[in-house]
Amino acid sequence: MSHSTRTSLLIALGALLLFVPGLGAVHLFDWDEINFAEIAREMLVSGDRSRPQMAFAPFHEKPPLFLWMQAACMALFGVGEFAARLPNALCGAVTLVLLYRIGRRERDDRFGLLWALAYAGSILPHLYFHSGIIDPWFNLFIFLGLYAFIRSLRERSTAQALASGVLIGLALLTKGPAAAIILGLTVLTYWATHRFRPVLHWGRVAVVAGAAIGTAALWGVYDLLRNGPAFMVAFFERQVALFTQEDAGHGGFFGYHVVVLLIGCFPASLFALQELLRPTRETDGQRTDLRRWMLTLFWVVLVLFSIVNTKIVHYSSLCYFPLTYLAALQLERIWQRNEGFGWTRFALGILGNLIAVIVIAVPFVGMHIDVLKPLLKDDAFALGNLEADVRWTGVEAVAGLVLFGALTAAHFLHQRGRFRASLLTSFVGTAAFVWCTLFFFVNNIEAYSQRAAVEFFEGHAGERCWLLTKGYKSYVPEFYGRMAEAQPPEDVLLHGPIDRPVYLSCKITAIEEVRALGTFTELYRRNGFVFLHRTP
Repeated sequence: MSHSTRTSLLIALGALLLFVPGLGAVHLFDWDEINFAEIAREMLVSGDRSRPQMAFAPFHEKPPLFLWMQAACMALFGVGEFAARLPNALCGAVTLVLLYRIGRRERDDRFGLLWALAYAGSILPHLYFHSGIIDPWFNLFIFLGLYAFIRSLRERSTAQALASGVLIGLALLTKGPAAAIILGLTVLTYWATHRFRPVLHWGRVAVVAGAAIGTAALWGVYDLLRNGPAFMVAFFERQVALFTQEDAGHGGFFGYHVVVLLIGCFPASLFALQELLRPTRETDGQRTDLRRWMLTLFWVVLVLFSIVNTKIVHYSSLCYFPLTYLAALQLERIWQRNEGFGWTRFALGILGNLIAVIVIAVPFVGMHIDVLKPLLKDDAFALGNLEADVRWTGVEAVAGLVLFGALTAAHFLHQRGRFRASLLTSFVGTAAFVWCTLFFFVNNIEAYSQRAAVEFFEGHAGERCWLLTKGYKSYVPEFYGRMAEAQPPEDVLLHGPIDRPVYLSCKITAIEEVRALGTFTELYRRNGFVFLHRTP
């Protein structure tokens, strides 16, 4: 077994140990997590894996590749949080191995390891491998597709162009046209920075485009022939809406994603910033060109999603690849020369300790939750959720102390001239901080949001009944109530003829509207929710 193979296996094993434990420890509570898990569950219930459905009606927003992954995991491990999140944990292992192997190919073994370390040891890149959202696989396919395209130009390889197209096609099957838009803009921007000189080979560009379309068409044509044009029409209308208007109140200021990347990709973001301000001097043309591609990808994604009206944290997550690459260039310089971090040392301490202090403070605020109530006096629902039975002990502050301790240790190691050890401590400590934060915090945070509603619907799973929400939109009833068929329209469930009990969860702010119907009887209240039922 070669050194690179052995190292790859060790990275994969380490990644699985890092990302898999605890996947099923808390309910799905991100909007996207619940939506995608429910679509995957309905694939199993209906037996129709070709057609994404939500509430047993066609779902027109996303193609099915990631949903197939979730459905496969649910078929193997049962319907639940673990199976819904497992595809991304596996993506984490694949991503770190590929970063190592690409880094090794482009520079050397050490650079590959440092690139993987920068990715796994930064907050959001690490965190997303514990989630059930689409973006980790989508981003990986785009990045690999771009890298294969770069190799096709460099090596004049039609095979690499074909591989690029297939990977971009998989990205299209994961999340849709955004993949083609991002890659197209990246290639055009790169070409523009070369003053439109003949640096591209248009024959291989055509191969990429053809392979991408062909790969996506494997499902798209089948869906079109089976279900007609409705899905595709609705799908493209949805993409246009996404790029032209705020979605579900997710607006934000133009620099939103700059802040997200700076804080969310700590500590790699600071080393990447250092690389932008103090570029690595390359004498090798191939390395210079790859750096230019990474910069192009970074700026295209950042500017594109800064312009887009909808602002959601994970929209800029494709930046994690070029950002950690740029960071790894600085880490390589530090490692090779055994020299200090420069101003980054102080930025690490300021930003990192600020994050640590906030995390340390949270459990103590939770132990004195009443201090927040005056701030929420006009929001009855939020006030109700503060009444959740959450037991903060102060032990949760360990997560913040881990980060504080790691950064303190890194500081003293740096002072003593042990720069390599300081670097490793910063990134390994941040990875440990993320893991501890998930362990100590996520369960409590979920309790303040929707646990009461989830447990209400879980209590009726398998029962012959209808499940409904009022005052808020959620697919929690379908997923946790294990619905097996489409429900009647909402107005029927609220006040029309019914053949079985209806169980309703509504925000406390909507209770008067429900009472006015005169058809429901209140069962109990918990946190910011009121739970009611209606009998035939």
